[in-house]
Amino acid sequence: MSGPCAYDRPRRIRRGAALTLVFASVLATGAAAGTWNESAEGAVERPVRTTADGRAERIADRAAVERAASEAIEDGKSGSQAAADVVSRSGDRWSTIYSPGEFEGFQQQLDGAYVGVGLWVRQAHGGLIEVSGVQDDSPAERAGIAVGDTLRAVDGRPSRGRPVTEIVARLRGAAEDGSGRHSAEAGTSVRLDLQRGSRSWTATLHRTRLRTQNVTTERSAGAHGLTRIKVAAFAKGTGEEVRRAVRRAAPHGGLLLDLRGNTGGLVTEAVAAASAFLDGGLVATYDVRGSQRALYAERGGNTRVPLVVLVDGGTMSAGELLAGALQDRSRAVVVGSPTFGKGSVQMPSELPDGSVAELTVGHYRTPSGRTVDSRGITPDVLAESRAEKRARTVLSGLGGGS
Repeated sequence: MSGPCAYDRPRRIRRGAALTLVFASVLATGAAAGTWNESAEGAVERPVRTTADGRAERIADRAAVERAASEAIEDGKSGSQAAADVVSRSGDRWSTIYSPGEFEGFQQQLDGAYVGVGLWVRQAHGGLIEVSGVQDDSPAERAGIAVGDTLRAVDGRPSRGRPVTEIVARLRGAAEDGSGRHSAEAGTSVRLDLQRGSRSWTATLHRTRLRTQNVTTERSAGAHGLTRIKVAAFAKGTGEEVRRAVRRAAPHGGLLLDLRGNTGGLVTEAVAAASAFLDGGLVATYDVRGSQRALYAERGGNTRVPLVVLVDGGTMSAGELLAGALQDRSRAVVVGSPTFGKGSVQMPSELPDGSVAELTVGHYRTPSGRTVDSRGITPDVLAESRAEKRARTVLSGLGGGS
């Protein structure tokens, strides 16, 4: 979402020290892109794009990016801009460059609190910036902005073709000062130029302090009632919220885990959520420049209650990791439409001027070895329409829910 609140400042990244599983693409005015943290130091996620024939596009070389930044600084130029140019030429649209303040703000957003207007945005075809989500009871919702609207400009500056991170910074109200970037305060205004079909209009919104509700639970009455757990994104604490919801579910009922529209997030939280349904074991594997590693669930999850997972084309990254793990482990029946297909690994590097380059270095796989990037998760039961009704029917057949 569009700006950080008051949280402890993340520790500086040692160059190449922390790993990023890039599954979260939608950076949003708050983006839900997320991070996985191998050494308690920040990281982010985003996937590698593929060409029309399915081949992975070229990946930016870390040494080349750092060399370009160093040379630019020696010449008195912007090191981060030089690095961004190298990343752009690499053809990997998911690698990106953050200023120190942008990266810090992005990390803070993963705590689930931010100052902003309540929008999620993504880059669509042709470089257009498209609204991918609107938070309930936010300035954006009250202004009538809807998913699918095109964000043409922010405060008069065109958005088309600009990096999502830059658009996020504008929505957040980032401003230059002597120390880098900082965000606007609650109450400040931002002017958005929008388009919906043939209609174009301008809306002036006032930023406010918001908190995302990433987990919502609905439970039918009775000992055999169905519990529906909706997970919008994997921010800090989401895994424990899911585990708590499972513990409180009807003892003889069924569980419907709704991951539709899930924009990804912290990989550690997705693994923690998997631990609610598994008694240990493999959740995913990933490679970093050829080195194979693995993520495991904790023991003690509920392996008995019938479980159906709902997914769609908006289920991304960490959401796909969770759905794929439960499907491969035969723990759940997956219902809905094929997921987005994001699953790459990135390594952040701090550049000489303090900015951060996040570069794709590998990909993750489900427990059975399936690659998710550009392919997504195919449901066991395909349901393009009325998917939730179909999921409830499947759950009833498994002996869960009433």
